Amino acid sequence: MPTSLSRWYEIGQDRITGFADVTEDWQFIHLDEDRMAPQGGTMAHGFLTLSMLSAMAYDVQPEIPGLLQGVNYGFDRIRFVSPVRAGQRIRGRFSVADVVEKPGRLDVTWDVVVQVDGADRPALVAQWINMFEVGTPG
Repeated sequence: MPTSLSRWYEIGQDRITGFADVTEDWQFIHLDEDRMAPQGGTMAHGFLTLSMLSAMAYDVQPEIPGLLQGVNYGFDRIRFVSPVRAGQRIRGRFSVADVVEKPGRLDVTWDVVVQVDGADRPALVAQWINMFEVGTPG
């Protein structure tokens, strides 16, 4: 199956701080730039990196004839491999692993790797399932 790449997304400190505020996860590793400076700076929440898959998917999702709606169906596997530091850029590499056709819907399983610009190791690897309802609006 072909692989598709999303555009790059910058993960700045403002985005990290906003995510901390929304999720009420104010651990210092995400917010205290002085304390984290010796370790390369603050790092994004793993769940922030994971949540960016939605935006990345819009970049790569093919047009599905008769699409009524798409929903996040879940994950079979998620691993947070390496941190994303404030100021780094990430992008998603999506490969279709499986498509299951059911009446009125398609279940698409993606193998996803979130790359960090200039890094050897990915930030995240996942197997993500999307459910696409197809048909005619009624």
